Amino acid sequence: MMTLMTLAPEETFEGAAEARGLARVAGVDEVGRGPLAGPVTAAAVRLRPGRIPQGLADSKTLTSRRREALYAELLDVAEVSVAHASAAEIDRLNILQASHLAMCRALAGLPAPVDLALVDGNRLPTGMPCPGQAIVRGDALCVSIAAASIVAKVVRDRIMGALAQQHPGYGWERNAGYGTREHCQALLDLGPTPYHRRSFAPVRNILYQPQ
Repeated sequence: MMTLMTLAPEETFEGAAEARGLARVAGVDEVGRGPLAGPVTAAAVRLRPGRIPQGLADSKTLTSRRREALYAELLDVAEVSVAHASAAEIDRLNILQASHLAMCRALAGLPAPVDLALVDGNRLPTGMPCPGQAIVRGDALCVSIAAASIVAKVVRDRIMGALAQQHPGYGWERNAGYGTREHCQALLDLGPTPYHRRSFAPVRNILYQPQ
């Protein structure tokens, strides 16, 4: 009887790029498209052959403790850049364009330009500083993108934990800004903060409800 197993991301995409003479390859991913508050955060990670941490996977499949351990290891063995687009930029641009902006900023922040960016999703950001390849479910299939997903998730969760200390009551240390029942009730009771995305319907409805 066959059992279904979760496949670990592989180095197939990186190997194919290297075979084309593209030596410097980075994975790019973002977290935070869905929350009602906080930035959208992107990471670009260039793994070094022979120094790839074991156990890299889509950040959503890992425990918080495992993500933190892999994050620390990645900082030691890989080139890592993290960037953000703020709630105000999300409201001005829309969440897709803001996510792409954060990705471009993360790529631009790497220590040296890369030959190819492997980007999670079905489309490439405009204005990328290098050629790119979009990979659907890249965080589950491509080891460089999986690494980027872990870095972005850890950094953004830490940001939301810090913001929770400044704005208690919304539960950001637990929900990372997503629209949980606790968060939505706090929006009704406390109102929006400067870090809330006013273009998102639950926040907009609170702002413009009849007095």
